Amino acid sequence: MTTTTATHFETEWAHWHSDREDRLRDPLGFLSLTSLLWLTDRPERLPDVPGTWWVTDNKVFITAQPADRLTFDGDGIAGVQIVVPVEGGPGLHVRHERRVLEVIRRSGQYAVRVHDPAAPTLHSFTGVPSYAPDPRWVVTGRFHGFDEPRTVTTGAVVEGLEHHHNAVGTIEFTVGTVTEQVIAFGTPNDLRVLFTDATSGVTTYPAARSLAVGAAGPDGAVVLDFNRAANLPCAFTDFATCPVAPEQNRLRIAIEAGEQDPKLGGGHE
Repeated sequence: MTTTTATHFETEWAHWHSDREDRLRDPLGFLSLTSLLWLTDRPERLPDVPGTWWVTDNKVFITAQPADRLTFDGDGIAGVQIVVPVEGGPGLHVRHERRVLEVIRRSGQYAVRVHDPAAPTLHSFTGVPSYAPDPRWVVTGRFHGFDEPRTVTTGAVVEGLEHHHNAVGTIEFTVGTVTEQVIAFGTPNDLRVLFTDATSGVTTYPAARSLAVGAAGPDGAVVLDFNRAANLPCAFTDFATCPVAPEQNRLRIAIEAGEQDPKLGGGHE
């Protein structure tokens, strides 16, 4: 690689890394989470959350008075409000002044995630520790599509929860003398991989990292740029419900590239 090419590679990675950190600074993003409150079929008050909340017949019920200052879809809640979040999907937003009370469904269970722009995690964020970008970790591979998509079930960082992924094929690639094969999720035009490797739990987050692969070429060729292996939200907060990597994607090799575990407190290498 020429000096000019290397400089371009590093500049492109720096832009990606900067954009990634900017997204993490979203005042109502994952770094703003302050609690994860599970709901039951018994009406109850939640800690530091106005109103009364419970679940009946796969619906979340909220009772509130105007003085509670809760709104949903732009309207104040005065009386009973019913919300029905989608399993595994983004939550529904109930607003309380500057905060968002995100109502989610995970493995048939319901919870409220509190997003607060004043969260200490958000205000103490100084960036994501990462390995220095290295073109050696841009690896070519081959995508082999399944005849039909398959559902792959994984556990989650929260005990008792499951995640169900749309698996569309496998990707085979070689690093040094070791050939690995991983299951790819998404679609053939937007592939992504959840994986662990020999650095997981040492310098990188133990549950999984995510790598966007993009589209496979007509012959199945793909490029895996492990410099852009990214942490899941659970690496930054204890109030996320992220999946763990599927067993098939636990690599034997050490991927010394991409984002490191922010909870280890290490700086850039």
